[in-house]
Formats: sequence, C-alpha cells, structure tokens
Amino acid sequence: MLHTHNDELRLGRCLETLYPCDEILVIDHDSEDRTLRVAHDYAARLVRAAKFAAPEQHLLEVGWLLCLDPRESLTEALAATLYSWKSEPCSNECAFSMLLREETSTGWVKHRQAQTRLVPAGWRQWSGSFPISVPTAQTLEGEILRFSFP
Repeated sequence: MLHTHNDELRLGRCLETLYPCDEILVIDHDSEDRTLRVAHDYAARLVRAAKFAAPEQHLLEVGWLLCLDPRESLTEALAATLYSWKSEPCSNECAFSMLLREETSTGWVKHRQAQTRLVPAGWRQWSGSFPISVPTAQTLEGEILRFSFP
C-alpha cells in the first residue's frame, strides 16, 4: 500500500521492486502529474484518498499489507525474504518489521531501529499512512531503501 501525491518521478522505481506482492494498492492524494498513469502502467489498483476511509477498506482479498512510501524500494534480499515468508505457513506474528537505509547528500545511512511495515489487513494501529511500530515484531531479512533524490 502506497500513499501518493505528485510522485511520478519516484513511483516507478518503487513499483518495480514489489514483484513479491500479489496486489499493489495506490492511494492517491489528488496528484496533478503523471502519478496515476505510472501506477496504472504497473497494474496497481488506484483509490482516491477522499474515498479511502480506513486501511482495511478496499482490501477484500488481501491478508497482509506491506506499507511503503513512493520514495522507497525493496532490496533484492528483502524481496526474497518476502517470497519465502509467503510460501511458509503463517506464524502467529501480528506484524513484521524491516530495516531502512536512507540516501543522504553524504551517502547512505542505515537506521538502527526496524520499522513495522508488514501488518494484517485488519490492523488498527496507524500513525498516518504507516503502522505504529511494534517493538516485539520480528525483523525480516533485507532492507527498504529510501531515496532522497528522484
């Protein structure tokens, strides 16, 4: 699940790495550029933010939500971990976290604390468009890359 607003320059890179996902949901906040066209080109399901009341709506066939920002991408290691995770019987974990590496003007910075980004569709604990971090959530192998520059 991605929230977008005028993200045409970033969105394609993000969507290209989501091949482990069964479905991609883009919730758009009145973009005025080609964001919707890019999302359409990647076969993402589009929902206008004005019609989107809660994360569990519009997700009838989805059991889990992977929440990203359009500036973010999955590393190959994280994508492989997600494939493995999908093929195994689901554990009793309520949420999963991921490490984040962020591009800065001086190089890449690795965040020390993992962020909860993979939650069941009925998750009720949100901070904006991301789940509230759960300190006990299992951290998956691999990283999310956050790009600062288009």
